[in-house]
Amino acid sequence: MSLQQAHAFYEFLISDEATYEQYLKKCCSRGLMDSCHWDKTKIINFASKLGYKFDEDELEQLWFEAEVSTIDQMSMA
Repeated sequence: MSLQQAHAFYEFLISDEATYEQYLKKCCSRGLMDSCHWDKTKIINFASKLGYKFDEDELEQLWFEAEVSTIDQMSMA
């Protein structure tokens, strides 16, 4: 399991539209005002079927890094 695997998984998702659509359908539950609620277990299982190995902690770490990066970019604008 590794954070690098989580990064590689998301890099693959953004490069393959068909796989991203499957990911969206299988791992996101639509909520109020069409918001997306991500199921970490489903994401990990989906990634595993594609050969990527990481756990919930690594997934959360990746998400946290992405949030921090977005905030940093917004503060520089």
